[in-house]
Amino acid sequence: MKPYFRFLTIVAALGLALVMGAPLRAQDGSPPRIVIDSGVIEPMPIAVPTFVDEGGAGDYARELSRVVASDLVGTGFFREIPEEAHISRVTSFDGGVAFEDWKAVNSQVLITGAVSAAGDRITVKFRAYDVLNGRAIEGAALQFAGTTAGWRRMAHKVADVVYAKITGEGGYFDSRVVFVAESGPKNARLKRLAVMDYDGANVQYLTDSSTIVLAPRFSPTGDRILYTSYETGFPRITLMDVGSLDRRTLEEQPGTMTFAPRFSPDGGTVVFSLERGGNSDIYALNIRSGQLSQLTNTPSIETAPSFSPDGSQIVFESDRSGAPQVYVMPASGGEGQRISGGEGRYGTPVWSPRGDLIAFTKQNAGRFHIGVMRTDGSEERLLTASFLDEGPTWAPNGRVIMFTRETSGGGGQSSLWSVDITGRNLKQIPTEGPASDPAWSPLLP
Repeated sequence: MKPYFRFLTIVAALGLALVMGAPLRAQDGSPPRIVIDSGVIEPMPIAVPTFVDEGGAGDYARELSRVVASDLVGTGFFREIPEEAHISRVTSFDGGVAFEDWKAVNSQVLITGAVSAAGDRITVKFRAYDVLNGRAIEGAALQFAGTTAGWRRMAHKVADVVYAKITGEGGYFDSRVVFVAESGPKNARLKRLAVMDYDGANVQYLTDSSTIVLAPRFSPTGDRILYTSYETGFPRITLMDVGSLDRRTLEEQPGTMTFAPRFSPDGGTVVFSLERGGNSDIYALNIRSGQLSQLTNTPSIETAPSFSPDGSQIVFESDRSGAPQVYVMPASGGEGQRISGGEGRYGTPVWSPRGDLIAFTKQNAGRFHIGVMRTDGSEERLLTASFLDEGPTWAPNGRVIMFTRETSGGGGQSSLWSVDITGRNLKQIPTEGPASDPAWSPLLP
């Protein structure tokens, strides 16, 4: 296992210290705010000078500041003032700030930082300033310490704090995404599981390409992954430990196929589809006891279950009305209530971690869309449109959705994209090759 991956899965809980204490010379006062709604948002201008090297930092000082800026600008809510336009130069973390110089270049927020390193340990501290009012933003001045292998995580944490203070939303940069990495021709595609930072960096492969893998899903604590494997020739649900890469197939039911797994909010139960005799229903499996419960019992195809954040309900896809639609039922099972009501076919519903929305795939009039609706089916909004968009997954803060987009034709390729829930900031996530089936982790510890 590579050192960085080991850091993420094991050392992060022990070796990455967040030194809270009192904020670093923060002062009282309301910070600048971005009010996020469905309207047009003018990006807030910010300045992120290269962090100060306080000893042994080398390239880390510049790289950390670049990742912080990239995280914030990548949301579409911020615009960075290029460093060559800066009038002032930050040479000391504890030195005074020439606010008039930063006002002159139209910066509303200034983010300064300092980095020191010794051996394989690194310390990062930062402070964000409200330039217009000439003071530090309360709570946006902290210090992190950990191993050099986790320097990008520290940058993500810095950006998460600034983002949360200015938008009022939870952060999502310090997270990972598991996905299916693809290679080879479209009619003989090779697939293997991979995991990466939310922005496409630090890719690690979890399986080889000797067997087809589909639909990976993180556990609520991010230490396990469920996915569907064809290793036995039939689709079977497999549980993998992210740290050790140990894996096991969940309880098999003779004569069946199992697929579309997802964890319950407490991580103790797996819901999935089980196909027997040409018909699929939704089942729940207690991972510890092995107890299996059937949640639906209809002659139609029931699949793609997803728990509500409080674990009380399950949203799922069913064609019982003649075409795939979205239904909600109690977590204990039952008939369920249809909530999708527009034209077209609906599938792959996923409950938002905030509990307020359900994301879905929609096919209508020859186009595919990623959309969101309220949990009662109201206020449907389509966020994307293309030849094939499918399989939404939520960022930890319930603000951004990642999904698979495939191009048309015999040489069509799959790639990962993300979009804000307002439909803004649609962009492709960089990967080393074709990719599909993304699933976002929770925020890392």
